[in-house]
Amino acid sequence: MPQHTPTAPVCRDCDGFATATITTGLQAADGTRATLRVTCPTCRGTGHATPAAARVRAGK
Repeated sequence: MPQHTPTAPVCRDCDGFATATITTGLQAADGTRATLRVTCPTCRGTGHATPAAARVRAGK
């Protein structure tokens, strides 16, 4: 029988889309656009949330 890996809960702030690339609107001479990479501050770019009970245990 196949083993299933437990899935971590998805971050409630970013819905699992932890990183976004935003264009600044500026265009370089070669035609490329300047972009910024932004990560979710809640999950720190992982896309998964840590259950509250696990955060409490980790702090002890």
